[in-house]
Amino acid sequence: MKWLMALLLAATAVSSTAATRTDIGGPFQLTNQNGERVTERSFGQPALLYFGFMTCPAICPTDLAKMARISKQLQQQQGITLRPVFVTIDPERDTPVKLKAYVNYFSSNFVGLTGSAQEITHITDIYHVYYKKVPTGDKPDQYMMDHSTILFLLDSQGRYLKHFGRGMDEKEIERQVVAALADEPT
Repeated sequence: MKWLMALLLAATAVSSTAATRTDIGGPFQLTNQNGERVTERSFGQPALLYFGFMTCPAICPTDLAKMARISKQLQQQQGITLRPVFVTIDPERDTPVKLKAYVNYFSSNFVGLTGSAQEITHITDIYHVYYKKVPTGDKPDQYMMDHSTILFLLDSQGRYLKHFGRGMDEKEIERQVVAALADEPT
């Protein structure tokens, strides 16, 4: 059932009006790259939220670099401060210490989040994110993670506003972020 929801969410990624704001997101508690407990309201500014894992060979780093560029462009051109947030789906390997170095590679503004297996399951459930450990060898630590690749826009209170599919152009995401944030009460 989870994969079906992830598929439906991905299908609506270009036009996110099919999913209502009450269908996606909600309260969560995780640990940031500094070892501090945070919630969806801790960022104090709009955020771009992405789920992935640090040992991802190509997709996650590409998407995180894209998030950093979008955040930088919106700050420089529109004066919009947008916090890029990376939530690991591999809490066994992605510790706060490792996350700190990883997210800082993309931008000093990035926040990296991890938590217990139960906390990661909770946040992926409320965002309808699919993920699964895929063995790549005989040993328990030989695995990759399969997951959906959707970028979520949150308002300054941590509420879901919109989501974007992986194939969406950066300029289009920027345009839609500006429009979505303009519609929000100040």
